[in-house]
Amino acid sequence: MKSFSSYSDVILAVAVVGIIGVLIIPVPTGFLDLLLAANISLSLVILLSTLYLKRPLEFSVFPGLLLVVTLFRLSLNVASTRLILGEGYAGAVIDSFGNFVVKGNYVVGFIIFIILVVIQFVVITKGAGRISEVAARFTLDAMPGKQMAIDADLNAGLINDDDARRRRSEITKEADFYGAMDGASKFVRGDAVAGILITLINVIGGFIIGMAQEGLPLTEALRRYTLLSIGDGLVTQIPALIVATASGILVTRAAGDSNLGSEMTKQMTLQPKALAVASAIVFLLGIVPGMPFWPFSIFSILVGVTAYMTSQAMKTKEIADATGEVRIEPEEHKTPTQQAEESLHLDTLELEIGYGLIPLVDVQQGGDLLERISTIRRQLAQELGVIVPPIRIRDNVQLKPNLYEVKLKGNSIARFELMVDHLLAINPGYLDDDIDGFAAKEPAFGMSAKWIIQNFKELAEMKGYTVVEPAAVMATHITELIKIHAAEIFTRQDVKNLVDRVKKDTPAAVEDVVGDIVPISTLEKVLQNLLSERISMRDIVTILESLAEYSQQTKDADVLTEYVRMALRRTITHTYAGTDGTMSVFTLEPRTEKFLSDNVQATKQGLMLVIQPANGELLTQRIAKASERMSREGNTPLLLVSPNVRMALHRYLQGAIPNLVVVSYSEILPQVEVFSKEAVSIYDAN
Repeated sequence: MKSFSSYSDVILAVAVVGIIGVLIIPVPTGFLDLLLAANISLSLVILLSTLYLKRPLEFSVFPGLLLVVTLFRLSLNVASTRLILGEGYAGAVIDSFGNFVVKGNYVVGFIIFIILVVIQFVVITKGAGRISEVAARFTLDAMPGKQMAIDADLNAGLINDDDARRRRSEITKEADFYGAMDGASKFVRGDAVAGILITLINVIGGFIIGMAQEGLPLTEALRRYTLLSIGDGLVTQIPALIVATASGILVTRAAGDSNLGSEMTKQMTLQPKALAVASAIVFLLGIVPGMPFWPFSIFSILVGVTAYMTSQAMKTKEIADATGEVRIEPEEHKTPTQQAEESLHLDTLELEIGYGLIPLVDVQQGGDLLERISTIRRQLAQELGVIVPPIRIRDNVQLKPNLYEVKLKGNSIARFELMVDHLLAINPGYLDDDIDGFAAKEPAFGMSAKWIIQNFKELAEMKGYTVVEPAAVMATHITELIKIHAAEIFTRQDVKNLVDRVKKDTPAAVEDVVGDIVPISTLEKVLQNLLSERISMRDIVTILESLAEYSQQTKDADVLTEYVRMALRRTITHTYAGTDGTMSVFTLEPRTEKFLSDNVQATKQGLMLVIQPANGELLTQRIAKASERMSREGNTPLLLVSPNVRMALHRYLQGAIPNLVVVSYSEILPQVEVFSKEAVSIYDAN
């Protein structure tokens, strides 16, 4: 048997047709009583539903429902008017409202009816209508900013594509909802006006019919038809007032983590001092001469007890925060299978932080690390042409409070301890350490630095130090780590995604090349070789064309990488040449370069430099010193060698001198003027 929801569309269609039928077809009094009871019940359901919502969009059907309910209520007015004027009786519900609710006094009933209409028309409906107008306008104005925020979160890896699509859909629904509510509020306003007019028509029409057609005395006609009309007005205006109240609650409801009652209780008890003052004032009102003491004293005690309990709870929380206690919110219940599957998932990049660094991440506490990471991902995409996977950030209570640790595929690759309430003054290399602070090493480049207090910032900058905030230190460190390990981060799936994107824009560069001429594994190795030396692969079309040209000559990925680098010489030159078209380098002494060339061997791991350990240690030491001298002069440590040595020499030195750049003569444009600072030799001068 199908569920009730399976027939909901049919039920709605029948209900709307039935409402129209009530407008046209006379209904018996018993059936009218049933419809009036349904109207009251539906209004209460709508009101209570709005009270338990967490977000207005959870009741996005409200504007359409409001139209149907308003039409239903007006159809009941028409049906009851037909019975009142035609039979002088409209059922037990209307009769009870006319006699019991207002105690048979039509003057009292009329006054109550007018008060209800004024409350609905002047107070609730007008306020809700104005809020709807403002909310609709502000929602539309805020849409571009919200879209940008979603894009930023997507770039930062905080959400995936499905989450982004869902949130964009919610923004569209929100704009549609508040726009519809702006129009729906006019239904409520018009319903109030219609209620007044229908009641007046019933009174006047009933008075005329009672005297002219039924021959009733003036007072009897006035009493009977006025009571029935007032009863009819009350039985429809009270549900209308309930729905109008629900409308007002809905449009004034801000999105939260709980329902309206919980939010109100939580927020109204945030200020225990205010509650204590209110308790005292209420008690003073109770002892004013002539005022009843007990009603005021009871509420004074209730408010006072609430103030005391709230104050104690806040003190407990402050103590917990001061002692570093971390409260973990209960996660959604997961089955053992789901937990096991989740534990098998390995994040490519992870950032674990001690609890003392949480303020750097928490936006509500002014932290901007998430925004910085988003910027890092965009920057690396532009600089290297690689899309960095999302960085999973989590707090780890096992770490020191101010320590962070960066992990690659579950393994730690770096950690550093920050001083959150200090600034890091970085020594460019030529300054005396004459500033007070705690000695440290800048984590990204290993430069000497000191943690200084905020008041020393201007002094340090005047002396020539580079002063950065802790969040900037962490962000720079993460950036350098990603650049260093970019080849490991870039996977075969990333290669496939890259090829698919290029295929959409430049199909000729991919067709008959990737897979047929160049295996996907070879392309992956070439791209990883480029990334390991921080060469941008944004010009992927040139890379593919170069591979297509030279892959007929060799299948060796290292050799193909050298051909690709020659094709990318404009990019390489632009990266390392100065703005004046010059390039400062250091080279190898000819005998040393020939010695290295003779010892390059092709292995399963690629081109490798195979030399005696003593020669290798001497070579590494002297190149490291030359590299350090260039860095002190403000130049990129750039070693210029012959093409047949370059790859093997880079591999040999990259572990010992990670910031060294090794380029070949064939990778430099001829118009660039090259200045050689020195020539490194492993041979003695004599």
